[in-house]
Amino acid sequence: MTGTERRQQLLNVARALFAEKGFDGTSIEEIAHRANVSKPVVYEHFGGKEGIYAVVVDRETQLLLERMVSTLHGGHPRAMLEQAATALLSYVEDSHDGFRILVRDSPVASSTGTFSTVLNDIASQVEHILAQQFAARGYDEKLAALYAQALVGMVALTGQWWLDARKPKRDEVAAHLVNLAWNGLSHLEHKPKLRLG
Repeated sequence: MTGTERRQQLLNVARALFAEKGFDGTSIEEIAHRANVSKPVVYEHFGGKEGIYAVVVDRETQLLLERMVSTLHGGHPRAMLEQAATALLSYVEDSHDGFRILVRDSPVASSTGTFSTVLNDIASQVEHILAQQFAARGYDEKLAALYAQALVGMVALTGQWWLDARKPKRDEVAAHLVNLAWNGLSHLEHKPKLRLG
């Protein structure tokens, strides 16, 4: 194997182990054993477990961000909401190991990027779109950040649940998410207040 091929092999093995056992449950010994290499080979390529984990998390973060952000351009806001929900659920479906890694907390993830960091990046993109839509409809643009966090959080938490549930099918889950979000958004009050108490 070339150095590049070996590095990719180690990343694939580590990714599967981190998804299965988490950061703390995975060891360099196990990564090396599953890749049929010695521990020094893993250290040579990544410097240790933290190094390989950081690369895995970074790659998954970029993959998810690219999928989500690429859907958030132009078009009708409902179509963008549908595209964003479908993009996240497609990532969960296609890259369930990567999603499991991103949603797990670990000390290493906090320095290299966490699921909440990814969600904040996505929410920032959504915020710009919502701000434009709010301005066009006479709503307070300053509230776009709040609504962006709410929408992204709703889709992300549903994605976490759906990772294990897997029913209903992806497009049906996305349709229900959009139904809840859109029907609520289409009847926004300019200054909503809680009606309890």
